[in-house]
Amino acid sequence: MEPITDVQPKRFTAHPGADASAAPASAPPRPSVRFLLQHPAHLIALGFGSGLGRIAPGTVGTLWAWLAFLVLQLWLTPAHIGWLIAVSLPVGWWACTVTARHLRVADPGHIVWDEVVAFWIVLWLAMPMGFWGQLSAFALFRFFDAAKPGPVRWADRLCKGFGPRGGWGILLDDLVAAFCTLLVLAVWRHLFG
Repeated sequence: MEPITDVQPKRFTAHPGADASAAPASAPPRPSVRFLLQHPAHLIALGFGSGLGRIAPGTVGTLWAWLAFLVLQLWLTPAHIGWLIAVSLPVGWWACTVTARHLRVADPGHIVWDEVVAFWIVLWLAMPMGFWGQLSAFALFRFFDAAKPGPVRWADRLCKGFGPRGGWGILLDDLVAAFCTLLVLAVWRHLFG
């Protein structure tokens, strides 16, 4: 773990009225709207606010990704969405690296950009699909991301810590979850489609 010398993050409390000094020194800060707006990396990594929730931020981030993708399809061609995803990966890597360091947690659950860009990849490669196909893709992706079977668990353990390696680790397991989702969808379409 590299020492954090260039950043002095604000302390965040579990609820708005709590005294920051009452929180244990080892407790990581919980991101707030103020934290979200302090740095562009926070805004991106926290999925433009979708990762701020206390309950299932990864699921909320994936739902936000789904909605954002459907809106993007109204204005962008599939090729343009592909370029957006290609840019979102290195930008997300940077944002996840910076935000994890500022939160003082190697892989915070509130960082959801990994779910966003990975689910965009799933939708981009699997579309066109109707609502039920998209819902199936959502459920499969959430299963692989949350349960972390086999290859996803391996990817989750591969790159840990702070700095660029840790930032890439935040993204990697979700990219593997996206690959597993696409593999199941492809097999399903081959057998039954």
